[in-house]
Amino acid sequence: MAIPLPWLQLTREKIRLLVALAGISFADILMFMQLGFQEALFNSAVRLHHVLEGDIFLLSPQSTAVIAMQSFSQRHLYQALGVDGVESVTPLYLDFALWKNPQLCGTDTIAIREAAAVDADIPVPTETPQPCQTRGILVIGFEPKQGVFGLPEVENHLDQMQLPDAILFDRASRGEFGPVADDFLQGKSVVTEVSNRRVTIKGLYTLGASFGANGTILTSDLNFLRIFNRRQKGIIDVGLIKLKPGTEITPVLQTLREHLPNDVIVLSKQEFIDFEKNYWKTNTAIGFIFNLGTAMGFIVGTVIVYQILYTEVADHLPEYATLKAMGYTDTYLLLVVFQEALILAIIGFLPGFALSLGLYNMTLNATSLPVLMTVDRAIRVLVLTIVMCIISGAIAVRKLRAADPADIF
Repeated sequence: MAIPLPWLQLTREKIRLLVALAGISFADILMFMQLGFQEALFNSAVRLHHVLEGDIFLLSPQSTAVIAMQSFSQRHLYQALGVDGVESVTPLYLDFALWKNPQLCGTDTIAIREAAAVDADIPVPTETPQPCQTRGILVIGFEPKQGVFGLPEVENHLDQMQLPDAILFDRASRGEFGPVADDFLQGKSVVTEVSNRRVTIKGLYTLGASFGANGTILTSDLNFLRIFNRRQKGIIDVGLIKLKPGTEITPVLQTLREHLPNDVIVLSKQEFIDFEKNYWKTNTAIGFIFNLGTAMGFIVGTVIVYQILYTEVADHLPEYATLKAMGYTDTYLLLVVFQEALILAIIGFLPGFALSLGLYNMTLNATSLPVLMTVDRAIRVLVLTIVMCIISGAIAVRKLRAADPADIF
């Protein structure tokens, strides 16, 4: 079987071919990482939304995202109980507080000092306390009852959450909060301070960090109000509504929107998710930055492939002129160049895809962000790579049209 002409031309200069493949792979990696980071941003931002077991959500119209919630009166939430099809309602409190790293803030020494202030027989530590490290953490308060969070670890610790100053810690939070999960699993008593109030970790669950919150803790509504002592009970951030089994959601949404006042908005769960994603897409520069990075990768790849194909055409211009003299048409020669572009696109995509998988895994381990490869993204980057190479080929063939046998010979 005859070896195709485009392949023979590409492999004639092996160093040039390797440089072209490396350039295409680099462009693909850049596009993969930008698209991956963008998708991880959106997915991490709605992790909380997905685990909340509600069908309808009430928000303040002034709220823009989980990281920028505005409060409203919970009486509007309880008004929903009068609507046919509503089974239960749950008020949620959300706010950010300063978390003290229990490893670096010397909570054991603080506890001894506090005890020494009460009992004179307890010696007061004389060592210099370690530099204290604080980080902002998302605190979520709710009435400890079944069916609010779709996480078995949370459901199994509802009784412990009702204890004074008891919290559950997200084991997937970032490392700057300290080795809380490791210490707890080793049977140690983990005590720290949140907004200068001493709290005790009573359990772990897994949710994950996001671009907006590096970590989260769950607690009861009463403990939440102890931590945020300036907040008022009944002034909530999210209202969660569960419908009776078999209830059609659309009529309930319409009824709530008609009867509730304008100081709350009524959203289905999917609308609540889209509401959060839309904030990151349109109200921040992050979405634009990632799209720009993807476009830059596309442009870089186009330039690299164009340089390779242009050089290929220029080096073989006498051969192309000879083929023209033998009767081959411009269309045939153009197809040769486009086939070279297609070969470069497919072969260059493979190492870029493989390396991106490794970088995704490294990023996931380092940041806890859900940077995962998807079939849709792989196909999208492959299509972009093919288009990138075809565009480069289309620009390079302008040189081919200048191949006149009369000029060559």
